[in-house]
Amino acid sequence: MKKQTSLKAVLYYSLLIAVVLSAQVWGQESTRPGRSGRSGLYGDWQVKVDFNGRQSESILSFSRDSEGNQTGQWISFQGVSELKEVKFEEENLSFVRESQNREGETTTSKFTGTIKEGKISGTLSSDRGESKLEGTRSPRVPRAAGNWEMKQKMGEREITGTLVIKADKEGNLTGEWKSERGEHKITDLAYERGKVTFKRKSKMDDREWESTFEGNIEGDTLTGVFKSEQGEITAEGKLAGAALIGTWNLEVASERGDRKQRLIVNPDMSGLYGALPLEKVNLEGDKVNFKAVMKFRDQEFEMSFEGKLEESKLTGELTTSRGSQKVTGTKVVRRAGRRG
Repeated sequence: MKKQTSLKAVLYYSLLIAVVLSAQVWGQESTRPGRSGRSGLYGDWQVKVDFNGRQSESILSFSRDSEGNQTGQWISFQGVSELKEVKFEEENLSFVRESQNREGETTTSKFTGTIKEGKISGTLSSDRGESKLEGTRSPRVPRAAGNWEMKQKMGEREITGTLVIKADKEGNLTGEWKSERGEHKITDLAYERGKVTFKRKSKMDDREWESTFEGNIEGDTLTGVFKSEQGEITAEGKLAGAALIGTWNLEVASERGDRKQRLIVNPDMSGLYGALPLEKVNLEGDKVNFKAVMKFRDQEFEMSFEGKLEESKLTGELTTSRGSQKVTGTKVVRRAGRRG
């Protein structure tokens, strides 16, 4: 009897030690620099650089290459440049940036700083002096945002409508149901890990009823079920503008040679050209256009793009007061399993 009790005690304490050690390892893994999360490196950062009182805005984009090495890009209206010697350890970040002025002269800058609690700060040093750099993570438009062209099946009948999902600056979602039949009000809209839920109050002639929706987003398709006292109705929606939504690597022609640029089109059709916000990117058929206003010191310049979308290719012209430039773009194919 004593031997059995002793054996149980040994097993109990062995199990307890294993649990403690596992918890310690898990804690070390979850706080390891460079992993995803608010304290991690990877993703986009909106930054401001102050040089002698003059401010400029750019985006720092960090990722990993196929071998797992830390990589980065400096993205601005002037274009995209690759960062060198990217290092991030214990909240400390450093990298080297090479930039060219209009005369083609190259300047090398070294950044040293930190990333703490979702904020990046530090100093860019070159032979021209020092600049202060500060920034925060770029907000991400929720994947559910956008115009979903919905089809509901009631037996052999098919009813169409548009589910419009909007996100505010804090990421809070609101919904609106547009249809030629009846009046509909969306409330309690939520999105988490691909799952969309909301309530809908409907009125058609003298009839009023309430229903709940639960569905999932896979790629550019939203499928789910409406449930009410009258039963269940299956529904499927396609995201409007899906062919254009995503990240585009651009080549912009210039007299000094082609330069790289990046275009991001969000699910709600807002976007970014380099670091320049785009309020609306328009897609009509295969025609694409957008406009933006650039500020340089005390002056403003308008920029416009007119182009054509064909499969995963984008071609067109970028026009400013200085003239027009040819643009060609290729859509970035995301790895399977990634969520936008």
